[in-house]
Amino acid sequence: MKHVLEFEKPVIELREKIVDLKKLTENSEMDLSDEIDTLEKRLEKLETDVYDRMAPWDRVQMARHPERPTTLDYIEYLFTDFLEMHGDRSFGDDAAIVSGIAKFKDQPVTVIGHQRGKDTKENIRRNFGMPHPEGYRKALRLMKQAEKFRRPIITFIDTKGAYPGKAAEERGQSEAIARNLMEMAGLTVPIICIVIGEGGSGGALGLGVGDRIFMLENSTYSVISPEGASSILWKDAGLAQEAAESMKITSYDLKKLNVIDEVIPEIRGGAHRDIEGQAKEIEKVIIDTLSALESLSEEELLEQRFLKYKNIGDYTYLDL
Repeated sequence: MKHVLEFEKPVIELREKIVDLKKLTENSEMDLSDEIDTLEKRLEKLETDVYDRMAPWDRVQMARHPERPTTLDYIEYLFTDFLEMHGDRSFGDDAAIVSGIAKFKDQPVTVIGHQRGKDTKENIRRNFGMPHPEGYRKALRLMKQAEKFRRPIITFIDTKGAYPGKAAEERGQSEAIARNLMEMAGLTVPIICIVIGEGGSGGALGLGVGDRIFMLENSTYSVISPEGASSILWKDAGLAQEAAESMKITSYDLKKLNVIDEVIPEIRGGAHRDIEGQAKEIEKVIIDTLSALESLSEEELLEQRFLKYKNIGDYTYLDL
């Protein structure tokens, strides 16, 4: 592994020790099978302790892992005949959002997702996965096209947030996101949203209004980053770990709060350890969800979508 997170170092070190012992056994006459068996049992317990009891900050680090699969990675494994479409027909193309048409199990669908880079050069080209307004307008263009041709929409959410730069604001960043929220609420085709990494603020919401919202186990979804929250609350970005604990930004927290529908289990150690295996877990969810949503009429679809968001949070009606 090129990138090892601090909390998982004991697991990686023990795993490497087992590999070294196996090589030593192969290249010599020494029988170390008992020692290897003991270490493998210890590794299994250690992996359970580390990966099955991850703290919120550990999941934040996992969601940001440099090797974490991106939208294009999942497109390769989940869809066939993907045809990427570019441009918002107004200003230009935004590489931070990829969108196009594809087939899922021979069914035409529209696929849209945030896209960050795998190295510095690609991250610069894709603006580190932080879209400009033309990215959201490109996404909306594809959504309206999907509605016209009766194609379900599948979105992949993975962004620190929409780009907050001067040029983006001048071109209507807030308006572009707000329009996507409004339009997605009323689209008459099924919308499935999947958080695959970081789901940051309005940048995530611009692709995040759907009939079903899922999160990978080690992804996060929040109005602000833990660093940003700790800077505001305690004037100290160094308290991000404490902020992550209190913000309830993990998949399991958000499932309890009824913000998302289901948590998609991850490969132990993170989705980056087995992209194909992780894609199969996502595939199961898409198959079941499309089957359920496509059985609904347009009126039922919109009514259920309305009730879904109405039922998030606690509130009281006042008769004024």
